[in-house]
Amino acid sequence: MKVTQGHRDYRQPPDRKSMHARIVRDLGMRIVAGEFAPDERLPQEAALLSEYEVSRPVLREAIRVLVAKGLVLSRQRAGAIVRPRGEWHLLDPDVLYWLIQSKPQPEFVETLLTVRRVFEPAAAAIAARAASDEDLRSIAEAYARMEAAQTAGDLLEPDLAFHRRIAEATHNDLLAYIGTMLSLALRESIKLSSRLPNTHALSLPRHKAILTALENRDPLAAQQATLVQLKETREDLDMILEWTNQVATKRAAD
Repeated sequence: MKVTQGHRDYRQPPDRKSMHARIVRDLGMRIVAGEFAPDERLPQEAALLSEYEVSRPVLREAIRVLVAKGLVLSRQRAGAIVRPRGEWHLLDPDVLYWLIQSKPQPEFVETLLTVRRVFEPAAAAIAARAASDEDLRSIAEAYARMEAAQTAGDLLEPDLAFHRRIAEATHNDLLAYIGTMLSLALRESIKLSSRLPNTHALSLPRHKAILTALENRDPLAAQQATLVQLKETREDLDMILEWTNQVATKRAAD
């Protein structure tokens, strides 16, 4: 199987301009990756000031951001202490992105697909009952833009919008929020699956089946169509990961 290249690797962090943002990203990544264990203190302030070559206010503001994301507690004279993993704000976009970056691709794929299998079929079933006519038009518009896409890159944003609008069509604020927060991880999954040369042809019928079920206001059909789409997405991703592993093995042997 030939898999197209050209997408930036999902582990590569986005460009950041400010030193404050760089410190937040670096310390956040190190915490999520396990360099600092739960209940362990981060390095002393003096050590971090020296490492990052910044002023005390800049460093302290970065720590406050990590506190807000649930990664650390900041105690006077005790410094910043890493919180237990279960207390992290995993749906925070930055924390979720760091989690994606820190995981090997197969583990990331398995984690995301497990969450999607729990969330998306149920959301589609609820949307089939709760969606307004305007909601259905909005989902159909996202699908139309998927149809019109000329490249895998063009397909990405309407694909994300399609899934996000289904969550919004549940008219459940918490489900809509979860759908929005999952968009970041879903973006990386779609980028990975779009390495297949026929990704457009594969994706459209799956999404059309979901849209048809929603328009027919058939909860069971919407749930089943979503399960089928996720099953076939898993098969696509398994092919890509297998190909990637074969390439890596061949390069290591050369």
